[in-house]
Amino acid sequence: MDALRYGAERLRRDVGTAIFARVAGPDGEEVRSRIHDTPGPRWFAPDRPIRTVHADASMFVGGLSALLLQTLHPLAMAAVDQHSAYRHSPWGRLQRTSVFLATTTYGTAPDAQAAVDRVRSVHAEVHGAAPDGRRYDATDPHLLEWVHLAEIRCFLAAYRRYGAEPLTPRQEDGYVADTARVARALGVLTPPTDVAGLERRFAEFHAELSATPAAREAARYLVLDPPLPLVARPAYLGLSLAAVDLLPWWARIALGLPLPMPVRASAPVAGHLLVRGIRWATRPQQPPERPERSETPEA
Repeated sequence: MDALRYGAERLRRDVGTAIFARVAGPDGEEVRSRIHDTPGPRWFAPDRPIRTVHADASMFVGGLSALLLQTLHPLAMAAVDQHSAYRHSPWGRLQRTSVFLATTTYGTAPDAQAAVDRVRSVHAEVHGAAPDGRRYDATDPHLLEWVHLAEIRCFLAAYRRYGAEPLTPRQEDGYVADTARVARALGVLTPPTDVAGLERRFAEFHAELSATPAAREAARYLVLDPPLPLVARPAYLGLSLAAVDLLPWWARIALGLPLPMPVRASAPVAGHLLVRGIRWATRPQQPPERPERSETPEA
């Protein structure tokens, strides 16, 4: 039994390390240490809901769902399509996003502000024209608000379904209010500060949304053709099903990702298995104790 426990712990450690490396990048340990170990004031106290949600494994599902939902604004999608290297370096984008979220959620106030400043400097260079001729600018507060709304709505939806501990309605409102702090720093003028406001503003954007060819191409890439080895494809299929299932029905139809009823019925099961597996693999790691070998007396 000792050998079995040692093997299971070793497997957990290896899987957790692989997940962390994929999400955090080659300098992940150094970055994590700087974010969590540097002394100083933080934007959010330890008991704030944003810390609970962003630390949970459900973020994997919410993150993919948010990327899919964000593609439905034609101007935001045009900016990504024309200025992002997501097809050539999807893991680099994932790592930059995860470091930004971790830094603004858990890092010191100066580091959080520096992370926001870096994003705003990148946004300042992103502007152009969509295929329909409309101009876009990544510093536009309206577009920034759409990206923010889609992101936190999906994060919250994923946590509601797959989170380790449920939030109270007051804590959910607190999460929206916490994320508004980051949104304002990024340039959103009046982000919602409670769930009711989030849903109201999200509904008001509906008339602006449509699935362009670039959006459908991005959705197919994210769901059906990710740059992953074959051994990781089954787990990613579960992630994709769970992420697509979180989308509003009209978003699934627009992106060409309808889920037949038998498949949709299995999506929450796949999501729970995946999130629990990630939670198991990425919990704080302790070096496994190697089992002692029993010595056989010499004849």
